[in-house]
Amino acid sequence: MSDESAADDQDAQRLAGDVAIVTGASSGIGEATAEALADAGASVALAARRADELEALADRIESAGGDALVVPTDVTDEDDIESLVDATTDEYGRIDILVNNAGVMLLEPLERADRSNLRQMVEVNLLGLMNLTHAVLPVMQEQESGHVVNVSSVAGRRASADSSGYNATKFGVNAFTEAVRQEVTTQGIRTTVIEPGAVDTELATHVPDEQVLERFAEMDLPMLHPDDIARGIVYATSQPARVDVNELLIRPTGQDI
Repeated sequence: MSDESAADDQDAQRLAGDVAIVTGASSGIGEATAEALADAGASVALAARRADELEALADRIESAGGDALVVPTDVTDEDDIESLVDATTDEYGRIDILVNNAGVMLLEPLERADRSNLRQMVEVNLLGLMNLTHAVLPVMQEQESGHVVNVSSVAGRRASADSSGYNATKFGVNAFTEAVRQEVTTQGIRTTVIEPGAVDTELATHVPDEQVLERFAEMDLPMLHPDDIARGIVYATSQPARVDVNELLIRPTGQDI
């Protein structure tokens, strides 16, 4: 075997034996991350509301030699959260990586905002992430190891008009992640916050405000691919136990905001 082939094999197995949960796995960053973690050797519990898309993803992962468990989940439902954790531990006996990726982006000026949209962003982007982390943490504490990856956004660093609710949730994700890091880092548990810039996903289709959508259409932003973010997540989670990559801000080259 050539040195290059041996390196490829080693790289493909750098998460062998690990078990990961990925929320929002039915599309975009979550889908790409689930496939990338499986390619690196992890068994992956796929969580999202759209069961058909999860089944199709699981088929692709398993056809490529990976291992996937489909667990339809609404992260705003606490019973679903408990069922996700129970199903994963029942199947695999542990949880090594949690990727909190599920999110919605309902951008609109506050004066025209629907309060139900504000509530939905808080419940999905922030409270769901907090509740699932809370549910997984005892498993990781018992193992004395684990890695919580929270997908935030460049919007968690920089506020902008028409994004007040979304900004609030992503700033909250960043603060929550850092506070949890301080609580659990001495227990062998690592945390990473991922802050993507513009990524070509269906997230922008969630925007309910026509004027904001029109401005999006007029912008000529360079775009990342979901795989670009997935590679960052694999990088962070595959570091030696002594290394905790706390934060990754990933913008496309050419994005100046």
